[in-house]
Amino acid sequence: MDNRQQRIEAALRESLTPAHLEVINESDGHRGPPGRESHFRVVAVSDAFSDSAPVARHRRIYQLLADELSSGLHALSLHLHSPAEWAAQDGNTRQSPPCQGG
Repeated sequence: MDNRQQRIEAALRESLTPAHLEVINESDGHRGPPGRESHFRVVAVSDAFSDSAPVARHRRIYQLLADELSSGLHALSLHLHSPAEWAAQDGNTRQSPPCQGG
């Protein structure tokens, strides 16, 4: 796979078998050269999250993406839901906040 977004999607699909997955490259909203892949928003809905606390969910994602985080992935905005949570909020998540660095 040639780009970070594809690698992130593949790792999450393989590990989580998500009912819904969005991996959005938000790098253009941050400082740096065009075309970089440093900031991503992840929305994932999976049964794997049904019995875990938000902190455990985040840790799991950080562990899955450790290689990406050590090779240029700078920021992840994580929205991780069980199917019941996702249904309760009608499939809506908050948007990432604007970058403070420009």
